[in-house]
Amino acid sequence: MFWAQISGPLPNQDTHVSAILPVSLRFRKLISAGKRQRSSTDGREMSTPSASTQATNLDTRQQLLIGGEWRDAGSGREYEQHFPYTGEPVGTAAAAGVQDARAAVEAAADAFGGWSRSAPAVRRQILSKAADLLLERQQEIAGIVTEETGGVFGWGMFNVELAAGMLREAAAQAYGLVGEVIPSDVPGKLAMGVRQPAGVVVSIAPWNAPVILATRAVAAPLAYANTVVLKASEVCPRTHAAVVRALMDAGLPDGAINLLTNDPADAADLVGELIAHPATRRINFTGSTRVGRRIAEQAGRHLKRVLLELGGKAPMVVLRDANLERVVAAASFGAFFHQGQICMSTERIVVDHSVADSLTQSLAARAGALPVGDPREATTAIGPLVNRAALERVSALVEDAVGKGAEVLSGGEANGPCFPPTVLKNVTPEMRLYAEESFGPLVAVVPVDGAEEAVHVANDTEYGLAAAVFSENVPAALELAQRIESGICHVNDTTVHDEPQMPFGGVKSSGWGRFGGRAALEEFTDLRWITVQELPREYPI
Repeated sequence: MFWAQISGPLPNQDTHVSAILPVSLRFRKLISAGKRQRSSTDGREMSTPSASTQATNLDTRQQLLIGGEWRDAGSGREYEQHFPYTGEPVGTAAAAGVQDARAAVEAAADAFGGWSRSAPAVRRQILSKAADLLLERQQEIAGIVTEETGGVFGWGMFNVELAAGMLREAAAQAYGLVGEVIPSDVPGKLAMGVRQPAGVVVSIAPWNAPVILATRAVAAPLAYANTVVLKASEVCPRTHAAVVRALMDAGLPDGAINLLTNDPADAADLVGELIAHPATRRINFTGSTRVGRRIAEQAGRHLKRVLLELGGKAPMVVLRDANLERVVAAASFGAFFHQGQICMSTERIVVDHSVADSLTQSLAARAGALPVGDPREATTAIGPLVNRAALERVSALVEDAVGKGAEVLSGGEANGPCFPPTVLKNVTPEMRLYAEESFGPLVAVVPVDGAEEAVHVANDTEYGLAAAVFSENVPAALELAQRIESGICHVNDTTVHDEPQMPFGGVKSSGWGRFGGRAALEEFTDLRWITVQELPREYPI
């Protein structure tokens, strides 16, 4: 069984394993729970229990970081986090207010002058060192991921591995602030297109892939010599703080990165202040389309540029000649990995009628064999959803689909805080599950007649983040992939895939702009036109 194959002891790993190794191979190396030792660092006290111990630690506190100082919120308020599997408290975090947000932006603005003039070699060295520190602290951070988000330990280990790769890629891009010489029609004029850092970048990261997405939110802005205010997710403040701490411990100057944590009730006011502040030059947000629209609206009022990576409803198109064994493996991983709480999760399998029954039966059998339960146990494949609201939303989507004629082939009902992997057959447009992002371990099977109908169904959604096409005829699959409306499409692979150097982002309601590699240069720098008139010039008046 798949999970049994990847749940063995952690081998003696090379901490510089390439980020381009296949996900399944890297995950095998990272799944062992192991034993984590108690540690204490600036800004918070932390307990990192073994996989079999309780995920509770009432002494855990997370502070803000503003201008290089770890401190409480100006109001002195805090809020509490809870372990998703049991509901037990796992710590508290400072509840920043508008004044704290203002102070964080001002600290970043003050630090921008020095950091923007730093040598590329300095930025590269700091980012590379931060990658080393993340890997040194990998097990500790993975334990926090489990405590705060309910992800299995291997998911946290995998997060750190990919995040370290993102920091290394950003380090390589530190020399990417390159421009060009542009021919001018004016005699003796040297004209240049020059890239310069934009200024203060406000980064807002989500909880679902907490180490990866916090790192992605800050790595490229820092590499291109911007300063950053990171608004941590309310769900995982300590995890996001671990990324910030690694950067500070690697030598990042005070104020170059600042961390805000907040009570969920204060989020709108806090974000509004961050966007409106005159020193803010860029906003990048990863999260739901609903919230992304609000951020874009506010940014538009202030003429602030945004980078948005939002929701998804990823289709996996399966043509009649597809290798079904490969499809089932890719679909199980894509739909159920991390309880389906990934923006790229496979939400719809758009499959030719001729192979639909065989595919769904095999996928349902595989889904039903995945162990569900306590994420602290090394054998668990499917842990809890992040909170009760998520559980209720997923349950309502299944109930609606079943009430309108869908057939449940595996799962279908909540089991405590968990929802087992669920395969639903014959999903139609009348059902909410057809169009709404579930963000849970659900996959809807939609049978179609041929490639043309498959393309129509794949595009019949407001979203356009990730997609996949399976066929043994690769040229035909590639032609079909080019017709699917998504920012990302993989032929004969799962929808859940990322690499640090790739341009990552969506179209339609999945957002705009791109993270990753050189694509981020466009997002976090300004292109300026600068000229030098080398010869005297005659003017008409």
